[in-house]
Amino acid sequence: GTRVSLYIALVAVICDMVLGMSYGLISGYFGGKLDTILQRIAEVVNSIPTLVIVTLLLIVLEPGLQTITLALILTGWIGMSRIARAQMLKLKEQEFVLASRTLGARPRRIKEILPNIISQLITNTMFSIPNAIFTEAFLSFVGLGVPTPMCSLGSLINDAYKVFTVYPYQIIPPVVVLALLMMCFNMLGDGLRDAF
Repeated sequence: GTRVSLYIALVAVICDMVLGMSYGLISGYFGGKLDTILQRIAEVVNSIPTLVIVTLLLIVLEPGLQTITLALILTGWIGMSRIARAQMLKLKEQEFVLASRTLGARPRRIKEILPNIISQLITNTMFSIPNAIFTEAFLSFVGLGVPTPMCSLGSLINDAYKVFTVYPYQIIPPVVVLALLMMCFNMLGDGLRDAF
């Protein structure tokens, strides 16, 4: 069950990081009307709940790994873009950017900003993985997850829940594994935040 849960979480979070980082950096660096338009688009996307997007995608597309991953990608990049935008707004006025511009760097070629932002993005990514794992497990638990031949932690918990009165011990392994996965990624995120 962990294979499907980790696959969906890692692919969705990596795509969220790339998409959100690009969106936030462009929005924060160029500012002005472009920033206003991009932020209004992000607010509209953020106002739609993940469960609604997943349900609509399951109606349009066939249920499976790609559908859940796509739904998590469509809703998960907003937080990453906000962090990237906030860091960009803070760093683009620093002295090293001014020095780079003074030495002749074009606005699109200033590469000194990204290394200063990447630590916050990596830390946020580590905290996003448990959220994606939990969302996938919840969707599989309520029947909106991966189809029956495949199994994830949520579908294992759902199967054990159905026979809980007869075999109550069957629910313990998937719940413990889910809790350990989420706890390990949270601890890894804490460690990376302290290290950075």
